[in-house]
Amino acid sequence: MSTGEAEGRVLALCGGVGGAKLALGLGALLPAGRLTIVVNTGDDFEHLGHTICPDLDTVTYTLASVVDREQGWGRANESWTALTELERHGGDTWFRLGDKDLGLHLMRRSLLDQGRSLSEVTAALSDSFGIRQAIVPMTNDKLRTYVETEQGILAFQHYFVRERCAPRVRRVIYAGAETAQPSPPFAEALSDPNLAAVIICPSNPYLSIDPILSLKGVSEQLQRLAVPVIAVSPIIGGEAVKGPTAKIMDELGLVPSAAAIARHYQDLLTGYVADPDDSAEVAATVPTLSLVGCNILMSSLASKVELARRCLHFAVELASRP
Repeated sequence: MSTGEAEGRVLALCGGVGGAKLALGLGALLPAGRLTIVVNTGDDFEHLGHTICPDLDTVTYTLASVVDREQGWGRANESWTALTELERHGGDTWFRLGDKDLGLHLMRRSLLDQGRSLSEVTAALSDSFGIRQAIVPMTNDKLRTYVETEQGILAFQHYFVRERCAPRVRRVIYAGAETAQPSPPFAEALSDPNLAAVIICPSNPYLSIDPILSLKGVSEQLQRLAVPVIAVSPIIGGEAVKGPTAKIMDELGLVPSAAAIARHYQDLLTGYVADPDDSAEVAATVPTLSLVGCNILMSSLASKVELARRCLHFAVELASRP
C-alpha cells in the first residue's frame, strides 16, 4: 500500500454512490495499478436499446471527477435535449438519461456489439476518462437483481427508480447467480499473490455487495484469503447514509444497525469500521471482530481520503498481528 507501511494491492468491492466515495478516497492514496474496484452489475438492465450499468457509471464518473456531486450519480452540468425529444414522441422517460450519459451508453453499446466483453468495454471507457485505477465489473455474465415485493417481483431498476423503493420488500433475488462467474480481472485480483487487503465499501449489502458475493466461489475464496478483509458500515445510528438500506432491513425483519451489518458479513471479515457511536453495539454483537470506530460520513474529499487512509492503516495493523 502507498501509505508508507506496506506494499501490495487492494481489492475493493463496491456498489454505487457510497461505495464510489470510498473508492475515490482509496484511488487518491494508492498509486496506479495498486487498486482494483470490483463493481456490482446486478443493477444493470437493457433500456432503449442500450446496456445501462448504473453502478459502473457512478464509480467511473466519480473517479473521473465528472459526477454530479449534489446527487452523487449522473454527470455534472448535464443537459436533457435527447430526453425532451423522446418525451415529445411518447417515449419511456422514467429512467432519466442525460445527453452526456447517453453518449457513454452509445459507446458501450457499440463496443459490446463488436464482441468485446463488459470487462474490456469498462476498461476502454475508464481509459478514455484518464482513470488510473482498475474499475471492473463483477461478472461478464448476466446476473440480475430482482426484488420480491407486495406488488410482485420487480426488476431492480423498476423497484429502485420507477417505484422509488416504495413497495415493501419480502426477498431479494440474484437471478443467474448459480452460473455467473467472476469476471477475469476480478478472478485475477482474488488470486493475486500480491493482494494485501480486501475492503468492502459502505454500499447496500443486499442490493450492491451480496450480488458480488453470490457469484460462484467468491464468498468461499474470500473466507480462504490470508489477508485482511474489512467492511465499512453503510449505517450510522440506525440510519442509512444513502439509499434504502435501513428501509429494506426493517422490511426483511432486521434491526437497521451497524451491528446487524457486521453480523451479516462476519463469516468473511477480519475487521470492521463503524461510526464511534455504533462501536459498543458492534463489539457486543460480534465480539470476535476487530473494530475501528471513526468518522465514516464522507461529506468532503478530505473525509473520503481520511476514511480510506484509516481503512488502509487498519489493514496493515491486522496483517501484522500474529
